[in-house]
Order: sequence, then C-alpha cells, then structure tokens
Amino acid sequence: MAYRAKVVKVMIASPSDVAAERQVIRNVIQEWNFTHSEDKNLVLMPVGWESHSAPSMGDRAQAIFNKQVLADCDLLLAVFWTKLGTPTGKAASGTVEEIEEHIKAKKPAMIYFSKIPVLLESVDPKQYKAVMEFKKEMGKRGLYAEYESTEDFREKLSRQLGHTVLRSFAPKKNGNGQNGDDLTIVAPTLPDLSEPASQLLVEAAQDKAGGVLRVLSSGGLTIQTNERNLVESQDSRNQARWEGALKELRNLGLLEDRGHKGTLFSVTDEGYRVADLLRERQYVKAPGAMLSYSKAGHPA
Repeated sequence: MAYRAKVVKVMIASPSDVAAERQVIRNVIQEWNFTHSEDKNLVLMPVGWESHSAPSMGDRAQAIFNKQVLADCDLLLAVFWTKLGTPTGKAASGTVEEIEEHIKAKKPAMIYFSKIPVLLESVDPKQYKAVMEFKKEMGKRGLYAEYESTEDFREKLSRQLGHTVLRSFAPKKNGNGQNGDDLTIVAPTLPDLSEPASQLLVEAAQDKAGGVLRVLSSGGLTIQTNERNLVESQDSRNQARWEGALKELRNLGLLEDRGHKGTLFSVTDEGYRVADLLRERQYVKAPGAMLSYSKAGHPA
C-alpha cells in the first residue's frame, strides 16, 4: 500500500578505515525505515561518495562533492577510528570538511569515534594523532559518542539515530513538516504465508547454505535447517503442518528442490528477499526460544 512520507537525506561521512561501520549505518537506516517510516511519515535515505557523486571539473573534488551532494543532505553521520583522511586544501580531510560545512549550515551532525583495539604497527601515527586532536576539538564544540565494537556501535546508533530523527525532522503537531522532500512510498509486498511457512523460510535464510533437509523415516518426519529440526512433535497433525509449510514455500517459488527427490531444498533469490522482509517487519526473537510470529498491524 502506498503512503506519503518526507525523505531525510543522511550523509555518511568517514575515512577509509571504517568500512564495516558504514555498512552498519546503512543497515540501521534500513531497519529504521522498515519499523518507523509509515508510522512517522519519514524515510531516511543514506547518501555517500560511492552512490551519489558524479564526475565534474572546474573546482576542487571536495568542493564539487559539497555542491552536488552534501548541500542537499539533512543529517550527517561521521565515524572515525585511526585515520582522519586526506587534506582537501581547505580542511584537514574530506570528512572534516563535510562536517564543518554541515555544521555551518546549522544542520544536525552525529559524530562517532571508535575505541576498537588495533595493532600499533598497522596505524599511521600522524593520522592517529590527527584523529585524537580532532576528537578533542569536537569535545569543546558539542557532544560526540564512542563505541567499543561494531555491535556496540549498532546499538548506540539505533537508539540515538531514532532520537535525532524524531527530534529534528518529525512533523510538528500543527501538521507542518520540516526538512526533506515529499515522496510517495510503495511498501514492499509480502506473500500471504502461514505461520509455519514464515518460520521455516526465515530459519532457512539464516542457514549457512540456505538449505532445508526433509527426511521421513520410521522415527517420524524431520525438517531441518539452520541446525534445527523444526518438527518438535511427531503426531500426525504436526507433521502435516510442516509438510504443508514446505509445500507452500515450494509452490510460491521461495524454496526449490535441489536434488529433485523431495529431500533437499534451497532458498531462492525471491525467498531471501521475502525472508528479509519477514525478519524486519513480522518477526520478533524471544530470548532463548524459536522465532515467534507477530501479527501486529505495524512492524514489530
């Protein structure tokens, strides 16, 4: 179903040594969109050098990027570890110049510094010293955050990004929006799957080989994936339930018979897509338990 939302462009600014964090940022943005975009009428759009810049001449490379991309961004996320980056002729690095330009435009900027341990011999002392000096300077001008692992970064960013977005870009009570462009969003569609079929697909998509093994023996039925046998009870009703789930996924093209003998199946490309949507929108993980289905009208 289509709905209208405001697009908030999020600039991802960082040197080359935090590639993992850049991917975490994109994942967190995607998760926020799945969970909140329809309810809050806001969509976050990740923006970066690799996806939004285009060749152009006549000025410094960073100046061109600032005009092409940075000027239209609403929020900036910057991450540093051991490198500050390459000087631009105007600032100590491209990332630093992007931060300064964004702050000068009076737009929100979130800055993170990694405390993940690193081998000393792999670090450029001058670059690391420059990061520490910049960190000290940022501490005098506002608040930054530190993290000790990529998972710690993900947890902090998920919480803090939500607070910043809602505080800075959520529509006011009188209905007037803030920054961003209007866009009509078409929500990704999901097939009408039964609960066991949904659970089986999500588990299979998390299996290292994306495989499902079906074995029917004198001891009963086994449907195993992701190192689990999903058939916990061998009564005829439960066996029929899981056989039906397997058939349902095959008929929808979400699983395919790998050996054409009805014993080994693999997740298809469409199956992975649907599994990703199910995880983001319809499943919650109970501590120490199997995946459980949420039938709430909004994403869990």
